[in-house]
Amino acid sequence: MLSQGLPQGAVPKLERPGPLRDRVYEALLELITTRALQPGQHLVESELAGHLGVSRQPVREALQRLNTEGWVDLRPAQGAFVHEPTEEEADQLLTVRTLLEAEAARLAAVNAGKAGIAVLEELCAEGERAVDADDVDAAVAMNARFHAKIMELAGNAVLAELAAQVDRRVRWYYTPVARQRGLTSWVEHRLLIDAIAARDELRAGLLMSEHTEHTRRSYHERAKS
Repeated sequence: MLSQGLPQGAVPKLERPGPLRDRVYEALLELITTRALQPGQHLVESELAGHLGVSRQPVREALQRLNTEGWVDLRPAQGAFVHEPTEEEADQLLTVRTLLEAEAARLAAVNAGKAGIAVLEELCAEGERAVDADDVDAAVAMNARFHAKIMELAGNAVLAELAAQVDRRVRWYYTPVARQRGLTSWVEHRLLIDAIAARDELRAGLLMSEHTEHTRRSYHERAKS
């Protein structure tokens, strides 16, 4: 339940304009993705409505949508709960992510220009600073932006659309292992940048495949510990 409240600063502001139910949906999805709302946590409509400053109706509609998409479980006579992903679910998604990201890295090595590579270097530096400051939320955000930039540099709209469909779940799975991966993840990012800058598409694809595989293994190792 939410009786003890959410972490300070965790509740996102509801952006305007747009249908209220959509804005509530986005706010709740962000709270779930960042694990401000933990897997298995009971979601009480009245408490969520109070935190977001809305009535219960748009919260109810958002929870129904989140249930349809697999983020929330609606249990008869019990209410709504944040979905607890199974090991199989995580493994399937992270495996697909590896395929998409490896191809994106390969294409980025073919298509990226100096300006794009400079942005990757800047994002990498910001990520390293976040790790040094032990700011997990910032490190997760920078990681997402780094991978999104590589996807953009790949220049394949269909690939980007497919990646966008799994992006939020990737963040969901990456958040609990971000501290465990630590600076090692950003060392791997530096190697990726070098391969892309050198236009070595085979090496870029291989490095990305290994990089995403390390995250997949870290997630499973965490679950076993």
